[in-house]
Amino acid sequence: MLNLDSLWCEKYRPTTLKDIILTDNNASIVQKFYNNKEIPNLLFIGHAGIGKTSLAKLLVKDALQCQYLYINASDENGIDTIRTKVTSFSKVKSIDGNIKVIILDEVDGLTLDAQRALRNTMEEYSLYTRFILTANYNHKVIPPLQSRCQTLDLVPPVDLCISRVKTILQSEGIIVSDETKLEELVRQLYPDLRKVINEVQKNSIGGKLTIRSNKSNIKLIAALFELVKNNNILKARKYIIQNETTFNSDYTQLLKELFNYIDGYNSLDQKSICLLTVSEYMYRMSFVVDPEINFYSCLIQLSSNLLKTR
Repeated sequence: MLNLDSLWCEKYRPTTLKDIILTDNNASIVQKFYNNKEIPNLLFIGHAGIGKTSLAKLLVKDALQCQYLYINASDENGIDTIRTKVTSFSKVKSIDGNIKVIILDEVDGLTLDAQRALRNTMEEYSLYTRFILTANYNHKVIPPLQSRCQTLDLVPPVDLCISRVKTILQSEGIIVSDETKLEELVRQLYPDLRKVINEVQKNSIGGKLTIRSNKSNIKLIAALFELVKNNNILKARKYIIQNETTFNSDYTQLLKELFNYIDGYNSLDQKSICLLTVSEYMYRMSFVVDPEINFYSCLIQLSSNLLKTR
């Protein structure tokens, strides 16, 4: 049997409200729910890995101590899920007479038809059931659902994320020889705290944290951008695929580093247009099927932008 304590992101998963990293304003709002033992319909918006699901489960298990149903809406994303599971659970009064709660995790993964059906269910059975919806992207949740919920934008303060990671390392007895590099790593992967924890665990070997410099990524970006400037698009794609292990196939992070590289590039014509292009493809990364193709498309557009200046 797998020992979950061997996975730091599970071992240190929040078990109480104080374990959730929140802004002061959000913390006071959530504390009010705890004190009143009652919640409205809620929509938690925020990046993956910041504790949206953990907070939802803590509310129902700890604060409300009520009957609840959990559904991963990215897996069960069709209208049949709403018509069967959600509606069947919603319309029946709980045994103890208290409010029941349905947690729809990653509700932005529901189809539009399913979201439209959900809005009617939320309204019709509000006497018995409350909903906690979580989503990575606000724009993927239809306005009628948003208007039926109180929305909390769960952006954790970066300094508290750094503090949490240091606490975890201290609890594990890991020696941190360079705190500056640790803080840079947290800021680089922020706000995905789960990814940060996984990354520091991967780099904690023999009781010591060793963080590899990202100079290799900078070198890769520089070489890639020179190919783009010279309109060597096919070579650029071949180069990036050959070096996928260098950046762990994280094309979202690579786009971010490309943006920063272009921003710091002196005497570049069309810099503003190039920055807007990269930001557009960063946005598209949230819903494309193939990140590599999306990244390559960005390079093609950048090359086209730069060619116009010649």
